[in-house]
Amino acid sequence: MPLYREQHLQEISKQFRIYGQILHAEPCKIGHINETYTATYDQGGVLVRYIHQKINQTVFKNPGAVMENIVRVTSHIRTKLATQGAREVTRKALTVVPTHDGRPYYQDGEGECWRTFVFVEKVQSFESVQSPTQAFEAGKAFGMFQSLLADLPGARLHETIPDFHHTRKRFAALEQAVAADHCNRARFAAAEIEFALAQQPWIGTLLDAFANGELPERITHNDTKFNNVMMDWETGRAMCVVDLDTVMPGLVLYDFGDMVRTTTSSTLEDEKDLTKVHLQMPMFEALARGYLSAAGAFLTPAEKAHLTFAGKLITFTIGIRFLTDYLAGDVYFRVHRPDHNLDRCRTQFHLVRSITEQEESMQKFVDRL
Repeated sequence: MPLYREQHLQEISKQFRIYGQILHAEPCKIGHINETYTATYDQGGVLVRYIHQKINQTVFKNPGAVMENIVRVTSHIRTKLATQGAREVTRKALTVVPTHDGRPYYQDGEGECWRTFVFVEKVQSFESVQSPTQAFEAGKAFGMFQSLLADLPGARLHETIPDFHHTRKRFAALEQAVAADHCNRARFAAAEIEFALAQQPWIGTLLDAFANGELPERITHNDTKFNNVMMDWETGRAMCVVDLDTVMPGLVLYDFGDMVRTTTSSTLEDEKDLTKVHLQMPMFEALARGYLSAAGAFLTPAEKAHLTFAGKLITFTIGIRFLTDYLAGDVYFRVHRPDHNLDRCRTQFHLVRSITEQEESMQKFVDRL
């Protein structure tokens, strides 16, 4: 990283309860939102790593609320795992390192908010699923995450991004972006806009079911991309769920839906060759088996009955978010090439079509579990 940034990060590191001297830090190119670094420290001759991360306050406007949620959630998970006699608890749940005054984050002189986690060693993540075994592990990991938090005591968690999965509001934002067309890009996305607008009749299905009391509110991750599960190097088993900024009240269906989106296709979410993008039934079946093995005990019949539909809905919702950001000038998601958000949108919409074609058989499989 540039010298000035490394010097700044060294000053940031001194604010946290970390023993030893920071030797160096490297940027992590993970996620679309936050700025992340892996920092190596010398602790009595042993090299120990931590994660330093600058919270994106454009996206997360209340860092205090975000960190309060994360501390409550991770503390509860570690306590439950320890009570159950689990081993390697610090590899199975993130650990927030406090500042010297006991706060979960530090705000520097420029108003930037920084936080620190213990680095989870000997794990790796994958941008796309490699096998049904991995899909099973991902489903089980997020199902266990929800299960461990089902009895979280205390007040309702903060909504770190209000209406995050509110498809009707996401749809309205798309309509506004199309009408405004500030960057004169709508002409390049005419086919995607036409497809998106045609889906309006079914986008409120889960919102209506929740409003009618048919679906319960739970504590959910809300960003269950496949690469947010850390896999053990040696065993290949899921160890830890990461990226907890959007943990808040929600529907379990949103979590499962995003798992379907990122686990059942072997491509990256920005694949340009759409002939490669399709839902793979073996991956879906493994994902569903893994998820229900951990979450099935607390799901209601209505939740289980909507699992497959949730895959289609969340894939579509993420697609229109990418499309909206493309039309607005790429102001939310980080982009790494021209038309990156449009490529992401096209991939999601192609997967929506594939899910729709197989939706009936997918749900029949879930019903048998």
